[in-house]
Amino acid sequence: MDDKSSPDSHNEKAMVRAPEPEMADRSGRRQSVALNIVENPLKRATREQAVLDAQSFAELNGMPEHAALFGRAALVARDPEHFDTVNDLTGDERAALAYEKDHKWHGPFMLWYSISLCAVGAATQGWDQTGSNGANLSFPQAFGLWDERLNDGAGAVPPGRDEWIVGVINAIIFLTAGLIGAFIVDPLNHYFGRRGEIFITACILTATPIGSGFAQSWQGLFAARFVMGIGIGAKNATVPIYSAEMAPARIRGALVMFWQLWVVAGIFLGFCANVIVKDTGSISWRLQLGSAFIPSFILGIGIFFCPESPRWLMKHGKLAQGYNSMRRLRAHPIIGARDYYYSYVIYKEELKLARGAGYFARLWDCFAVPRIRRANYGASTVMIGQQMCGINIISFYSSSIFERVGYTAEQALYASLGYGAIQVVFTIPTLFLIDTKGRRTLTLITFPLMCIFLLAAGLSLLKTTGSRGEQIGPVVLFVYLFTIAYSLGEGPVAFQYSAEVFPTIQREQGMAWAVCINNTFAGILSLTFPRMQTVMTPTGAFGFYAGLNLIAWFLVFCFVRETKQLTLEELDQVFSVPTSKYISHELTVWLPWFIKRYVLRKNIPRPPLLLEKEEKVEKILE
Repeated sequence: MDDKSSPDSHNEKAMVRAPEPEMADRSGRRQSVALNIVENPLKRATREQAVLDAQSFAELNGMPEHAALFGRAALVARDPEHFDTVNDLTGDERAALAYEKDHKWHGPFMLWYSISLCAVGAATQGWDQTGSNGANLSFPQAFGLWDERLNDGAGAVPPGRDEWIVGVINAIIFLTAGLIGAFIVDPLNHYFGRRGEIFITACILTATPIGSGFAQSWQGLFAARFVMGIGIGAKNATVPIYSAEMAPARIRGALVMFWQLWVVAGIFLGFCANVIVKDTGSISWRLQLGSAFIPSFILGIGIFFCPESPRWLMKHGKLAQGYNSMRRLRAHPIIGARDYYYSYVIYKEELKLARGAGYFARLWDCFAVPRIRRANYGASTVMIGQQMCGINIISFYSSSIFERVGYTAEQALYASLGYGAIQVVFTIPTLFLIDTKGRRTLTLITFPLMCIFLLAAGLSLLKTTGSRGEQIGPVVLFVYLFTIAYSLGEGPVAFQYSAEVFPTIQREQGMAWAVCINNTFAGILSLTFPRMQTVMTPTGAFGFYAGLNLIAWFLVFCFVRETKQLTLEELDQVFSVPTSKYISHELTVWLPWFIKRYVLRKNIPRPPLLLEKEEKVEKILE
C-alpha cells in the first residue's frame, strides 16, 4: 500500500519521529505511552531562536507593530500546556490563555457567527433532499409518469421506464455535484476566495429550487436540478473547509460538525415544509421543491459579514490580512497570534512535501504523495461509507417506503417528519462526543448497529399478517433506531473528517475528491433504489445495504485514523505513518487487546498507542 522507499520517506521520518531521548530508560518509558510522537516543530529551535524567528516573520510580512506579540506567541505555541512558564506574557495575556484552557467553548462572536452561517448553508442540502422526498409522492403524476400502474400485492408499482426517470430526477443533483461541482471548487476558491465561492454557490442554490418549482415538464425539472447539483457540489467542498480553517483545534470537531447538525436540521425543516403544504393540492410538490431556496438565500446575504479564511489568505501570500482575520476569530490577540504563527510554521513544512503548483499536479498529489494518499484513504472511506450504510435510501425515499408498507400519503409525510426530528435530536450529543471519544471510535461502534437495525427493518417488511399497526410498527421502529445509530457516528463524521485531513496546499483538491466520491455514490443510490425495490423487493434492498455496513466497518478499521484534538497542521504527522504499519498495529496489537479486555473481560494493561501528541506523552510521564 505504501512504498517505504518512496522519495518522501525521509521527509515523513522528520515529521513523525519515533521517540529517541538521550537516556535509554526515558525512551523506553515514552514508547510505553506511544510508538510515534506528534512533534511540535517549534521545539527544534531554542526558545531564543523561536522568538527571533517569530519577530522576523512579523516584521517581514507587514506586521512590525506585532513583532513582540508574535515573539511571545511563539513561546506559547512552543509549549501550549505550560504557557504559565513564559515570563514575558502580560497579565491580560496570561489570564486570556488560562480562561481558554478552562473554558474550551469560549470564543468571540465572529467565530460563532461564521460557523453558524456555514451551518445554515448545510441546511440547503438537507432541504433539497426532503423536498424531493415529499414531491416524489405527486410530481410523477403531474408529468404523466406512472399512469399505467401495476400491482404486485404490496402496493402500486410503476413501470420500469418511469422508475428510472424518477430515479434520475432525484439522482441528478448528486451526480452533477460529484462529477462537476466538486471539481470547479479549486478555480472558484483560487480566484474568489472561500467567501466569494460560497456567495456564488448560494446564488445558484437560491435560483434553482425556485426554477424547480416552476418546471413545466420532467425535462425542465431535470435541467433545474442538474444546475442545482453543480452548486451543491461546489458548496459542499468549500463550506466544511472554511469552517475547519476557522475553528480552534480543541473544539474543531464540534464546530465543524454544525455542518451535519444543520444538514439534518435542513432535512427536518424540509419535512416540516412538506407537511405544511400537503393540502395545497396539485401545486404541493412545487412548493416542496421551491422552499429549499430559504437557507441558501440567508447564506448569500450573511457571508458578506464573515472574515476570509486565515489559512486561505496565508496560502495566497496575504499574511498580514490573514492574521487580522484570525484575530477576529479568536478571543484575544495572543491566542490569535499563537494559532496563526503555528499554522504558518507547519505550512512551511507542508511546502517541503508539495510537488506541483498546478491544479492537476496538486490533484495527482492526492494519490501520489504518501502522506496525502493516506489522508485520501481515510476521507474516501468515510465519504463512501455514508452512502454504503443506506441512510440516504431513507432520506430520499422514506415517504415512498412508508406509503408502500401501508401508510396513507399524509401519514407517510408525518412518519418522515419523525425521522427528520430523530436525526436532529441525536446529532446533538455527538457535538460533545466527537472531540472526546473521537471520529474513528464513533464510526467503529455505530456501523455494526446500523447493520443490525437496517436488516431488522427489512425483515419486518415480510410480516403481512395481523393489524396494520403490527405490520408497520416494527418497520418504523427499526428505521428510527437505525437513524439514531447513524446520527451518533457516520453522519457527523464524514464531512468533518474529510475537511480536516488534507494539508493546506491540497485541501481543495482533496475535499473535491471526497465530495465527488460522496455525491456520486449518493446519485447512484438515488438512481437505482426505485428499481432495486422492484427487482430485489424492499427486504432484499434493505438487506443489501445492511451487508454494506459490515464492509464499511472493515474499511474504517483499516484506513480511518484518529484526528481528535490535533491541529490541522499536526495531522500531517498522523498521516506520515505508513499504511502497512498502521494496519499491522491495529490488527496485531489493538484488536487482540480489545477482544481480551472487553470480550473475554481480562484485566490487562492498554498497549502503547501508535500515535500521541508530544505534550500528552510528557504529561503522562511527569
